[in-house]
Amino acid sequence: MDQIRLLKQDDLHDSLALSEFAFQYTVLPEERDERLAGMASQQSWGYFAKDQLAAKLTILELETWINGKAFEMGGIAAVATWPEYRRQGMVGQLLSKSLEMMKESGQTVSFLAPFAFAFYRKYGWEAYIEYMRYEIATHQLPKPEVAAGSTLQRIEAEPAVLNPIYEAYAKRFNGMLVRTEDWWRKRDFNKKKGIVTLYLNPAGEPEGYIIYQVKEKVLTVHELIALTEEANRGLLRLISNHDSMIDKVVCQAPLGDPLPFLLADPRIKQEIVPYFMARIVDAAAFLRGYSFHTVMEGVGDDKPLYLQLRDGHAEWNNGIFRIQPGHGEGNEVVNINEERVFVSGGGSEKEEERHVISCDIQTLTALLMGYKRASLLHRIGRLQGDAGEISRLERFIPERTTYLTDFF
Repeated sequence: MDQIRLLKQDDLHDSLALSEFAFQYTVLPEERDERLAGMASQQSWGYFAKDQLAAKLTILELETWINGKAFEMGGIAAVATWPEYRRQGMVGQLLSKSLEMMKESGQTVSFLAPFAFAFYRKYGWEAYIEYMRYEIATHQLPKPEVAAGSTLQRIEAEPAVLNPIYEAYAKRFNGMLVRTEDWWRKRDFNKKKGIVTLYLNPAGEPEGYIIYQVKEKVLTVHELIALTEEANRGLLRLISNHDSMIDKVVCQAPLGDPLPFLLADPRIKQEIVPYFMARIVDAAAFLRGYSFHTVMEGVGDDKPLYLQLRDGHAEWNNGIFRIQPGHGEGNEVVNINEERVFVSGGGSEKEEERHVISCDIQTLTALLMGYKRASLLHRIGRLQGDAGEISRLERFIPERTTYLTDFF
C-alpha cells in the first residue's frame, strides 16, 4: 500500500542512492558516513510504493530577509523520483504534504531551486529572483581609485568576521538567507572554495569581503559583498590586480547592478539568469508579519486593503482577507471568508465591491517579495481589481530588489 511518511534511519541509504542517481553525482566511500549523518538531521519525506522508496524531498529549516525582517522559511531540496515512478503525481503529493508541515512549523514562506519553472508553478511556487552574470575580459577590468589608507587583508574563512558584513548587506534585499555558523561552515565555505579577502576602510573597519578562486586563467567570484562604494571599488581593484594571470573574470550581481555603466568598455558578456522560486505557505500569518509602508508621501492611509486569494493546494489560503497595515507592530489580517466585502462608509454594492483585489498565490508571492510591481501584474492580467485600488496597494509595498547568493 502506498504511503507518505518521514524517512527513518533505515531509509537513508536508499535516499542517498536516489539522490546520486537523480542529481548525477557520486559520494566517495570515505564521505558516506558524514553525508548520511547530515541527512539524518534533516526533515525528509518519502513516497513509498509497496514499501519501496519511490520519491522524496527534504524541508530545510531556514530564515530569509524580507523588507529587513527575518521570516521563517522552508527550503525545499533534494526532490527526486526514480524513473519508473515518474509522472504518477507522487512529487505533487509530497509538495502538498510539505505545505502542511511548513504551516505547522510556522514557516510562512518557502523557496526552492526548480528543475522546471512550469512544474512548480502548478503547485503555487513562483519565480522571485533573477541575477546578472558577467564575463569580463582582462582588458575590460576596471581599475578604480581606492580610498587612501584603506587596506585589503587575506584571512581564514571565519563566520564571526564575515557574517556581520554579510547580514548588513543581506537585509538590503528580499530573499537572502539568514546564515547560521553551521550554514557558513557546511554550506558556504564547503561549496565556495578559494581565497577570502577582507576590505578595511581607512579607520580599520571592515566594510566588505570577497571569496574567489583562480583556476585555468579564470577568476571566479563566488561572493563579493560591499557595504559602501569605497569597499566595492577596493574589491574591484583587487580583482584587476590579477590581470597578469587570468583571461577573464566570472561573477554575479543583483539585477540593476551598475557595474557595466562604470566600465570604460561596457560591452562585456551579460546574462540575466532566472534563479529561485518562492511560495507563500500561510498567507494570513505572512501578511501579519509583513512590513508594509504605512505612510506614503507624508499622507496617512488607514483604510484596510481587501484581497481575494486563490490557492489550489493550500485551502487555508483561500478566501477574502481584510488587511489593516500596522505601524511597525504587525498587521491585522482577518479572513472574512465571504463572497462580498462591505467597506465602512457605505455606498452601492458596485462601489463596495471595487475595493476587492483578487489574485492567486503565485501572484501574491511575486508581489510581496518585491519581484513584480502591482501595476505590472494588473496590466498583464495577474492581479484583478479597480485601477485605483491597485495603485493604492502598490504604494503600500516597499520597493526592494530580490537576490540570493546561496544555493540549496
